[in-house]
Amino acid sequence: MAEFQVDIFNFLKHSEQLTSPQMGYIEHQPDISERMRAILVDWLIEVHLKFKLRAETLFLTVNLIDRFLSRAKVERSKLQLVGVTAMMLASKYEEIYPPQVADFAYITDKAVTKQEILEMEFNFIHVLDFNLQTTSSFCFLQRLLQLSELDERLASLS
Repeated sequence: MAEFQVDIFNFLKHSEQLTSPQMGYIEHQPDISERMRAILVDWLIEVHLKFKLRAETLFLTVNLIDRFLSRAKVERSKLQLVGVTAMMLASKYEEIYPPQVADFAYITDKAVTKQEILEMEFNFIHVLDFNLQTTSSFCFLQRLLQLSELDERLASLS
């Protein structure tokens, strides 16, 4: 694969640009602040660990949230719903055995219902034009780690 590394990296860079959220999108959200987004992502990291999901799932979750918020206005009261829906979609995309909709409703302390998650999933898919895939920094890191000779501990820290 060495002869294709440059082409692969160029493709990944191009793909990343196509699926990046708009810069400064949070300024156009009337009811959501950067701090609220940060709190949501911190909580989703805990959910990610509780469900024992892959790192790729977390990266895709955050990307989906940012891309969705770039394109749709969201009320403060719906931000957690956006987060769990993004994680559910990312789980379906990245996991072999993704958590069920009921698991995501339960993890919110029943702040959202299964029906609300399913409706938001439909909304997500349409707002993102069915384009759920992304190239994240994790993808680049994996490629670089394959080329390097780092020990397992340092690779894990990376």
